[in-house]
Amino acid sequence: MSLLNDPSMKEVVDEFCNESSELFNQLEEILEEFEDDPSQTDKLEKFGQIIDRVMGSAKTIGADEVATFCELGKVIGYKSSQVKDIALLEVVCAIMFDSLELLKKMIKDIEAGNCSTIEQVSSGAFVTRLNWLKDKFNDIERSSCAADPEGNLSQTSIDDLMNSLGL
Repeated sequence: MSLLNDPSMKEVVDEFCNESSELFNQLEEILEEFEDDPSQTDKLEKFGQIIDRVMGSAKTIGADEVATFCELGKVIGYKSSQVKDIALLEVVCAIMFDSLELLKKMIKDIEAGNCSTIEQVSSGAFVTRLNWLKDKFNDIERSSCAADPEGNLSQTSIDDLMNSLGL
């Protein structure tokens, strides 16, 4: 059940938006540090941990697209933390910055009382970059967080997340 359109839950939704904005500031700082030194892949794992907090809160209030987009960011963060190719990591960083900006727009829409959908804030170029990045992770099955009983986030999980967002 979504709390987004329930007037009696406006305070809860506002708190979610405020907390998300604070966490987005932390995520931006992490990405800036990572951008300065892309060999610090532990920053991507930290990114995944923080965005997981937004994802959980978004699920709680029924902001399903925000939650799914956060989950995609988490998966990309964890998978890319295992990559050693600096050029690829620089691209990952740019995509993560773009993702963060899209999430900020989605939260602003929620704050304004509008239904936020990924189609309203994403661009074709962004989707192309996500698909390109997804293809780069085809051979990475192990992850730092458990999405299935064996502890793996499979390539299918990225595909499924993107499909559920209509990307």
